[in-house]
Amino acid sequence: MVSAVPFDHERAALYAVMDQFMEAIVARDPGRLRWADDVRSTENNVALMIGDGLWGTATGRGDYDLRFADVRTGQVGLFTTVIETVEESAVTFRLGVDPSGAIREVEVLVVRDSDEALKFPNPRFERKPVMEAFVPEAERMSRERLLTIADGYFNTLEQNDGQIFTRFHPDCNRVENGVQTTNNPDFILPIAGLPCEEQFKLGWYRYDDRLRGRRYPLIDEERGLVMAYGFIDHCGRLAEYTLTNGEHVSSLIRRPHTFYLAELFKIEDGALRQIEANFITVPYHMPSPWDRP
Repeated sequence: MVSAVPFDHERAALYAVMDQFMEAIVARDPGRLRWADDVRSTENNVALMIGDGLWGTATGRGDYDLRFADVRTGQVGLFTTVIETVEESAVTFRLGVDPSGAIREVEVLVVRDSDEALKFPNPRFERKPVMEAFVPEAERMSRERLLTIADGYFNTLEQNDGQIFTRFHPDCNRVENGVQTTNNPDFILPIAGLPCEEQFKLGWYRYDDRLRGRRYPLIDEERGLVMAYGFIDHCGRLAEYTLTNGEHVSSLIRRPHTFYLAELFKIEDGALRQIEANFITVPYHMPSPWDRP
């Protein structure tokens, strides 16, 4: 039975719930936690009962700990890694905490390389001070403005033709599944050697047909962070296309295909400063359990 004692949705309290959740996951014991009467729980975009999935296989977690909170809505998020016996995987957790302090929402995205055809080489899970920094109070942006800048990134990515619908900070970088995919000439794709904005100005991501099911459940105003979820659909029909610099390239994806993603945007000086993303392949045009009321 959930206590009716009011819960203080302050950052430290929300972080404490996340810490308790992670301890319970590693112990494989959901009984350690306080649950709301009607809990919504998903792992890799599939609704699961509490105690199923990662609850039965986790054996530890890594040191990486990028956490954030929305004190207005009682949401807390975490990018970290989990260990399932012999494999360490990038993972994103999101918890919704109700006014009594009970957990009412659990959304988990685990990037299990054993299940993925697209494996990013040599992931490195390192602290990013820019993500952890608090924005001076006088420089903080409204929730609405933060959301507009983040959504503009998805607008730019969708059917990318070189147009920019957001602002990029000169020092912007993006990390995906633990690997930096901007300003990284050693990555397997040549586009990764360019900065954020230059990649999009080339129109490289033309094969992305839809960025649908966008959700923004957590906005950390004090740190200028926006957490987003969504799907990138690839119809697979595009074969060849021309970049804005005149170069002819071949599409990387020639079949119906969808990514499910969890993404965190750091917004600084009104521009995208750092992007952290985890994503996995799911069935083409898969719907989300979170779309229902």
